[in-house]
Amino acid sequence: MRVAYSLETMDASLTNDTDVLIVGAGPTGLVLALWLTRLGVRVKIIDKTAEPGTTSRALAVQARTLELYGQIGLAEAVVGHGRKIGAVNLWVAGKKAAHAVFANMGSGLSPFPYALIFPQDEHEDLLIARLAASGVQVDRQTELLGFEDSAGRVHARLKRPDGTQQTCEVAYIAGCDGAHSIVREALNIRFPGGTYAHLFYVADVQASGPTINGELHVALDRTDFLAVFPLKGEGSARLIGTVREEAEQEHKDLSWNDVSKRVLEWIRIDVERVNWFSTYRVYHRVADHFCKGPAFLLGDAAHIHSPVGGQGMNTGIGDAVNLAWKLAAVLHGRADPSLLESYEPERIAFARRLVATTDRAFTGVTSSGAIARLIRLHVVPFLFPFLFASKMLRRYMFRTVSQTAVNYRGSSFSQGHAGRVHGGDRLPWLKADLNGVDNDNFAPLTSLDWQVHVYGDAAPEIHAMCEDRKLPLHIFPWRPDMSRPGLRRNAVYLVRPDGYVALADSRGNASAVISYLDARKLASSK
Repeated sequence: MRVAYSLETMDASLTNDTDVLIVGAGPTGLVLALWLTRLGVRVKIIDKTAEPGTTSRALAVQARTLELYGQIGLAEAVVGHGRKIGAVNLWVAGKKAAHAVFANMGSGLSPFPYALIFPQDEHEDLLIARLAASGVQVDRQTELLGFEDSAGRVHARLKRPDGTQQTCEVAYIAGCDGAHSIVREALNIRFPGGTYAHLFYVADVQASGPTINGELHVALDRTDFLAVFPLKGEGSARLIGTVREEAEQEHKDLSWNDVSKRVLEWIRIDVERVNWFSTYRVYHRVADHFCKGPAFLLGDAAHIHSPVGGQGMNTGIGDAVNLAWKLAAVLHGRADPSLLESYEPERIAFARRLVATTDRAFTGVTSSGAIARLIRLHVVPFLFPFLFASKMLRRYMFRTVSQTAVNYRGSSFSQGHAGRVHGGDRLPWLKADLNGVDNDNFAPLTSLDWQVHVYGDAAPEIHAMCEDRKLPLHIFPWRPDMSRPGLRRNAVYLVRPDGYVALADSRGNASAVISYLDARKLASSK
């Protein structure tokens, strides 16, 4: 059967066989390519632009992203190039309303218990270099024209830099091509949502003043909004704020001269040089579907939302990792193709919750309505210090913003619970003595394979089952503090390649693991 997903008729002449075609070389596409390459999958990654972006867009790299990077040996480099944020300051109507310490807010919850700033342009350069070291180059100035599914293979028509056309035959195609996704358009998948009324600006500047101090500053006023993010380098900062309404109405080509300077003045920032300036609209949209046949949508092609909490890029990277190990398992014959059906429900549920949450928060920050102003100018300044004074609430906020609380409990590939850990939860992180080495329980995840964890003692049948199934078994000597993150002594935790618990069995029975694997036709890569 032949199904066409084409913007034009297919008549290209050349063929280039590979396993997965990745359309779009932003962070989402690059991470997907890196993970697939590490898992032994042949990839082709294309992008219609002539070169990577030279301006910084997304800034925040969340703890969960760093944990996933740790699995492929990338976290240390990102942290080394980035800047940790020690504190956030809230300004309201010209006065500092609160100061909250960020440093190590997630201590004990993650090996990366802080907020990290790493501009997207530098981030992409690092990912491209790592991908090149693995033997994969981004095919630049290469555009997807259309594709069709025929006899279990995807035939994608590409336009090359010289204008000639090429047919690329693959098993799967991944649309990482942004909000105006050609892949999504070809699949005829709806992208419902809306647009916020305000026009915003983003500027990378060289500045001075008491608030250019390496901390994050958020300023709220009746009509204006400003966020100040420190960048690496003395006096370097990213400003995000609102364009003056009258300027927006009068001009098409806006510049730094058109932005509101009032908030800058009352938090005493002296902008000496503007290195980059742009304006943008903020949207909130989630695609109706994240996959159709052999085609998948990831990142901004699947969901876009406000920049509140620095979630966008990190969510796309989460999409990439979720899909990568599943594609690899199916392509290598270690899983039934039905495994791929879990991608959409696992990721779309989180995307919808995230868009709804950031929409409420962003509306509260930017709305000119009387109730929103009351909350913004009076309620938030009152509550902010109390929220950050509570250790419990600080940890809750860290887990939420860092995405370490993201779970797949509702997935058909999640089963059981042991202690407070359910199937679908991220494996709780803890320091552990692993085979006489002072390390942590995330160290074995670098294998990118299914594995069994036991905290305490594993029954002989567990050893036999893991040997028979070629499942790596990691036993961590029990300590009382292991119960703190919710682990149960002697329970069995079957862990997915992406570090999420697939099965938790409180009785520690080998039969539970065998039944789980057999029912889902899963096999280890060992």
